[in-house]
Amino acid sequence: MSNNNWRIKWMRAAPTGFAALLPLATAVAAEMPNACPVDGCEVTIASIRPAGDELEMTFKANFTPDVAKNHLHVWWGEKYAVRQVGRNARSEFGVAQGKWHRHDDYPVYVTTGAASVKARDGATTLCVTAADRGHNVLDPELYDCKAVGDLLPGGGSLRHPGS
Repeated sequence: MSNNNWRIKWMRAAPTGFAALLPLATAVAAEMPNACPVDGCEVTIASIRPAGDELEMTFKANFTPDVAKNHLHVWWGEKYAVRQVGRNARSEFGVAQGKWHRHDDYPVYVTTGAASVKARDGATTLCVTAADRGHNVLDPELYDCKAVGDLLPGGGSLRHPGS
């Protein structure tokens, strides 16, 4: 086979070969559960219950959290607004950055860090929102908060029994 014949056959086969790969590329993209849908990454608090000295939260989301990608930020609602619980607080929303706990525990998460019962400073509302790999709040309109005062030691009072 001459060089020219080989080139002509390759050029004819190349589009078919590339076309054969398109379904594979589409399938891989469809299996990226961490990507936000068109409506945005949404997460809600399905339930909260006591878990020793902390609280166990169960979430429902339209994406699979991964702390290296899109993940969850949990914080005490009386302490910070949703616009404060990401690294983009000042740059995008013009507000002081607050404290939150970032994680990808899904669907069940036990409060810890800035979302710990020990860090609540009298707050009685837990909140969750989605954030990106840079820990920026994705959409300040997409968050959920639940009152937890009746689940806290001492019924949500500012002081724990014996303190």
